[in-house]
This record gives sequence, C-alpha cells and structure tokens, in this order.
Amino acid sequence: MKQKYFIEYNLQLFAKDGPGGEKTEEATAKKKEDTRKEGQVAKSKELVLGLSLMAFFISIKIFIGFVGENLIYAFQYYFSLLGSLSDETPTIPRYMGIVNDVILYMLKILAPFLIISMVVAFLSNKVQFKWMVTMKPLQPKFNKLNPVSGFKRMFSKESLFELVKSIGKIGVIAYLIYNTIKSETSVLFSFYDMTITSALVWMYDVIMDFGIKVSIAMIAIGIVDFAFQKRKHKQDIMMTKQEIKDEYKNSEGDPKIKSQIRAKMREASQRRMMHDIPKADVIITNPTHFAVALMYDANVKSAPVVLAKGADYVAGKIKDIGKEHGIELVENKAVARMLYYNVEVGEEIPPELYQAVAEILAYVYKLKNKVS
Repeated sequence: MKQKYFIEYNLQLFAKDGPGGEKTEEATAKKKEDTRKEGQVAKSKELVLGLSLMAFFISIKIFIGFVGENLIYAFQYYFSLLGSLSDETPTIPRYMGIVNDVILYMLKILAPFLIISMVVAFLSNKVQFKWMVTMKPLQPKFNKLNPVSGFKRMFSKESLFELVKSIGKIGVIAYLIYNTIKSETSVLFSFYDMTITSALVWMYDVIMDFGIKVSIAMIAIGIVDFAFQKRKHKQDIMMTKQEIKDEYKNSEGDPKIKSQIRAKMREASQRRMMHDIPKADVIITNPTHFAVALMYDANVKSAPVVLAKGADYVAGKIKDIGKEHGIELVENKAVARMLYYNVEVGEEIPPELYQAVAEILAYVYKLKNKVS
C-alpha cells in the first residue's frame, strides 16, 4: 500500500513538473556562477547614480577651497595672457595652445571629483555583485529581436516597475526643484542687489543643498530598486527539477554510467585478487559465507597479508581456486569474519590477530612438513 502511494505521489510530482517543468527550485551554485559570467546580476543603476552624486557633492564641499583658488588664478592668468597677446600677430597655433592649456588646467581642477566619483561608482557596483570581467553582455543576442518576446516584455511586471520608478524619479526631482525655488523666492527678488561674491556664495549653497537632496532621494530609490532586482533575479534563475538533474549529470556524470564504471573497477579488482590466490599460504573460511586468503613472507612483510577475500559466491570461487592449487583451507569462523570486515585486500593483518593467525599458519606448515 505504501509502495503504491509512493509511486502515485511521484507520478503526481512528475505531472506537476511536466516535460519542461515549473521553475520551483532555487538556482544551484553552478547556475548562479554561469549567469554571472553571462553578465546577469542583480544591480540598481539608480543606487550607483545616487552614491556617485553624493560623493561628487561631498567632494565639492571638501575641495571647494582648492577649486576657488585655482579658478581665480586661472581667470587672472589667462585674461592677462589674452591682453598681452593683443600686441602680437594672431596665429592659430598660438591660440590653440592656449585653449589646450585651459582644458588641461580645468581637468586638473576637476580630477579629484572625477576620480572620487569613479571610485564610488566602482565600489557601489562591487557591493551589489561580485566583480567579474566578461565580454558576453556586449555580444549581440538575436533572440531579443523577436517581436513576440518584445511585446511580452512591454507589458511585464518588470516594465511596470520601471515605469513607476521613472515617474517616481521625475516626481521627486520636480518636487525638490519646486521646494527649492519656493524657499528661495525672497532671495531671487533681491538677486540684482547682491554683490558678485554674495551671489556666487548663494548659488553654491542652493546647488549643494539641492544636489545632496537629489542624491539622498536617488539612493532611497536605488535601495528599493536593488531589493526588487535581487528578488527578480532570484526568480529568473530558478530551475526545474529536471534542469537540476541534467546539471548534476553534466557536472558529476550520469549515475548509471558511474555505476557501470564502479562495477567494471570491481570486476578488475576481483580478477587481480583471484590471480593472486595461488600465492597464498592458507585460506581461512567461515566455512560457507566468508573466505580470506593469506600470504606470509618474512622477507617482504612483517605480518601476513590479505591477498583475497569474499563472501558467498566470491568466497566459493576463492576456495575453488585454492583447492586447484593445493592451498590448505582452514575453518575458523571468528578469524574469517574479523579479517573480512576489518582488513582490506593488500593490507597486513592487525596485531590483535597475530596469535590466532600464527597458530593457523603453524598448523598449515606442520601439515606440509614446513618448519615455522
């Protein structure tokens, strides 16, 4: 009854899993590694953008003195240089050289911000997924050109989430712009009465305040997006029971083939074992269930060695070969069982069996008129 229920239950599972199968199983470590090599990882671009923006604005706060001094120096130097050039004959190489100098100088000023933003962008990606260099995401995938698949993607829950996320970003930025303008309305009306220095300081404060608020909002959106992407990625790489079985077969080998290999190895081992039996000095039996062939050569080993052992049918073959070659069969149930269960072929017998085996060998040598 239990067997019948077990068969029916497994048939129901197979029917549920189906030929293609439902993806009900978590991805294996190999599947996760393969998808990572394909460039399929859970990540949020908004989180990277938010952290990079935050790093950019914080670095401005840190290096504002450095930037201000260099900008003032650049304006003074290059404007004085342009004034001195009025007395020279204008040439394109001369002016191109000045433009190149200005570009290089501006890059020098912006270098700390660019380096910090790049490092933060790299680290924020590294935190989300394990770093791996792969060119597979850049390879063209023609299955994406399928109009049916594209139509399905347009109306998927992922597309809906992306739409909501985009609307959320636009809404947050619009709100921050509106809130910033509203809070600074009184200053805007008196803007023309300010000195250049005061106006620059005010603009700096407004931009920094707005930038940090936008960065915080993007990081918050990015955290939500990353949680969604991680959950989606986990669902996307789920596997069917059949896929797990196929992966196991491909990585570990087909269980049937492995079983056949083990059987062949056992057969080869038994053939070698049977071939060594004629070298034995004695075969100790159970008498019907076990048989163990022993050889003792004091010049080779310090203790007797098991040449062959077997139970039932194999034990019978060992005894038959022993009889053919005139090897003495000695019945000792306890010693035969101890040797069969505790000593492998090719190993020496353990010390606790020395006395019992020595008595058996002495008996055999006496029968054959040998001196121990």
